[in-house]
Amino acid sequence: MTRFILTVTLALTLALGLRAADWAQFKGPNASGVSPEKDLPVEWSKDKGHKWKSPLPARGVSSPVVYGDRVYVTCSSGVRDDRLHVVCFDANTGKQLWHRQLQATGGTAAHPKSCMAAPTPVADDSGVYALFATGDLAAFDADGTLRWYRSLVGDYPTVTNQVGMASSPVLVKDRLIVPMDNAGESFIAAVDTKYGKNVWKAERPREINWVTPLVRTVGTATEVLFDGPSGLTAYDAGSGEQRWVSKLTKGSIPTGVLDGDTLYVPTAGVTAFKLGAKGPEGAPVMKADKLQTGMPSPLVYLGKVYSTNGRGLVSCAEVKTGKLLYKEGLKGAFSASPVAGDGKVYLLNETGTCTVIDGKADTFEILASNDLGGETLGTPAIANGRIYIRTDKALYAIGK
Repeated sequence: MTRFILTVTLALTLALGLRAADWAQFKGPNASGVSPEKDLPVEWSKDKGHKWKSPLPARGVSSPVVYGDRVYVTCSSGVRDDRLHVVCFDANTGKQLWHRQLQATGGTAAHPKSCMAAPTPVADDSGVYALFATGDLAAFDADGTLRWYRSLVGDYPTVTNQVGMASSPVLVKDRLIVPMDNAGESFIAAVDTKYGKNVWKAERPREINWVTPLVRTVGTATEVLFDGPSGLTAYDAGSGEQRWVSKLTKGSIPTGVLDGDTLYVPTAGVTAFKLGAKGPEGAPVMKADKLQTGMPSPLVYLGKVYSTNGRGLVSCAEVKTGKLLYKEGLKGAFSASPVAGDGKVYLLNETGTCTVIDGKADTFEILASNDLGGETLGTPAIANGRIYIRTDKALYAIGK
């Protein structure tokens, strides 16, 4: 089994064109929320435990992403929230390397908790790709030079979401997968990373959806798995052809977790399915219906599945059986998804407090509770032995 998992992981890494230690997209490697980094920090505060702290030009609810020695962050500002920012920092010193701004071309209506900098950018060797809730999509190289730009609302004028879009793009080699489920013309598209042109575009139901796509390798093919209110659909990453559809899951906000050939999806708790070549096979292999899910995506780590929600509840169950191990309340609501590495699970609430718990224990063991203050809705990133956390005003690199 271990050999199988290592083979799948290697194949997936090669398919995505990522390096294992990078945190290049929403929730890191294939949106797992898990990092292989060691010696990760446990304790910090506003005044200690930082490698560096750098101010941000504006608010954002997207996550920072880390690729090599670069950290990329998006923000939005202005009376209409129509000024869009992409900022790059040196990952080791916190020095701002460049800051680019765009004028939004799409609508800026959103829930007050969200903003136009809600989708998380994705990075690779060539730089960063930033999608905003306005439908503005831009690619910058690692030095901040604009490589290409598209107004997706200009291309598809009925695109609209009055509560704000937040699905994040992902990369499959030289193709940028752009999820655009909304109340108008909905689609998922593969855009070539060199010129920004559509390689393929698949129509989707006109439904609001905040899920981020997952990627898996099946034989010689690479699939893009995109959950939504009408079900889970697998697209061929090369052609956009629909390979299969499953109605067993109907997500709309949290993103599932793909662990080897098992998919964990937040459906009235968390349910796990074995995936075959044509989708889920047979009955669920695990159902943890006592997990309390919310906007944050679940986490699968060291044989356990974790969930957090808007009422401050932290739930944990066994992966093998779905048995609830604990359900505990913490102060403050959660919007950021839990992340893990080095035997630790990091739970960041909306007001800057990150509770670190022991990921190896079957009981609720708090290692530290760390308060940075400020609004923290974006999921942290883990890379370079550090935790990168954005507040509404600053970006922190926690650790050595």
